[in-house]
Amino acid sequence: MKKFLKEFKEFALRGNVVDLAVGVIIGGAFQAIVTSLTSDVISPFIGLFASTDFSDLVLTINGVAIKYGSFITAVINFIIMAFIIFLFIKLLNKLTSFDKKEEKPAAPTTKECPYCFSEIHIKAIRCPHCTGEISDNL
Repeated sequence: MKKFLKEFKEFALRGNVVDLAVGVIIGGAFQAIVTSLTSDVISPFIGLFASTDFSDLVLTINGVAIKYGSFITAVINFIIMAFIIFLFIKLLNKLTSFDKKEEKPAAPTTKECPYCFSEIHIKAIRCPHCTGEISDNL
């Protein structure tokens, strides 16, 4: 049992697991903010033009209430969340690539023999394959 607890402790305190836990907690809190924005601000604002709040839209069939307005609100929540996550990831990618310097392509170390088309060292003056003399203007 001690070994099991030790292994669990190592797993739980690993950097990736802790980062994931923090991300889930922050994501849950952020999701509450987006839900509030959608249901308390956006839906009533759109409701000004539709003369009703989205969450109030209900279709009743044989006494069964289908709350399609709540579904529309959930779709709006998803679109807002996806857009904000997209912007966040785009910002992170820009920040991580900001300090990286562009790598210059390495100078070529080989060239092609004009006679046998074999790959030879850049400083070679004679091809080792066909023994052709290589001029410097290649």
